[in-house]
Formats: sequence, structure tokens, C-alpha cells
Amino acid sequence: MTSDEKYMQMAIDKCREGVDNGQTPFAACIVKDDKVIACNHNIVWASNDITAHGEINAIRNGCLAIGSIDLSGSTIYSTCEPCPMCFTAIHWARIDRIFYGANINDAEKFGFNELKISNKMLKELGNCKVKITGDFMKNECVEIFEYWALKKSKKVY
Repeated sequence: MTSDEKYMQMAIDKCREGVDNGQTPFAACIVKDDKVIACNHNIVWASNDITAHGEINAIRNGCLAIGSIDLSGSTIYSTCEPCPMCFTAIHWARIDRIFYGANINDAEKFGFNELKISNKMLKELGNCKVKITGDFMKNECVEIFEYWALKKSKKVY
């Protein structure tokens, strides 16, 4: 297992934890200098905060962990392609790389209200320097959506 696979697996495990706690199937792990500085799942329903996505929670906690809003030199591993809000936060935090599993089309298939603006498109339109690796461990990430879909109490937004 590569280190990238290890960190994505951590995000997947955190995502499953979130689903088991009644949340939606999204989570992210941030790594800087080969050290995990944050790993969080989505808490939109638990917090009644539509901005409490996995990536936003990880960025907030990563910034707290290092005492800076500048996460240069870090990588974020997200179980799903970051939405435009999360991508913008990644850009503002100066995160160097994004690895994501499922994509926005996958999320939409499970009923989520996704904007049809890919990370690649956002990168190009915003002249952003972040490096993007999509469909990374995609099958494992889509499996979390399938796991979530079996929950009777599931809710989308």
C-alpha cells in the first residue's frame, strides 16, 4: 500500500464512521510533511450547518493543528470530488494537491444536489495551481455511497 492509498483509506474509514453516525458519505484527510493534521467527516446534519462538509471540517482542524491558515505543502484526500465551496477553501488554504475518489456525477446519482462544475474546470477558470488526481480509489469511495444508501435514516442535501 502506498502512502497515498494509506491516507485515502483513512478518509474512507472516517467517512464510514460518519455514515454510521447518521451523516452523509463525505470525508477528508489532510497530510502535511507526511503527518496527518486532520481527518474529518461531514457533519452537515449533526450541526445544522450546510457548510460543514468533510473538506471544510478538515481544513478548519488542519489550520488549528498547525496554527496557520496557510496549508502550503499539504495534500487533501477526499472521498468525493470537492464541491466548488470546498475547492475554493482548498485554494485559499494553499493546499498543494487534491486526491479524490468518487466524482460529482457519482454523488448526483445518489441524490445529492451537485453543481456540475468539476475541479478541473474550477482550476482552469481560477488559474489555480493545485494538482488534482481524480478517481483515486474510486471503487472504494463509491462503495461508501452504496453503504450509506442502505441506511433507512439517510438524508441528502
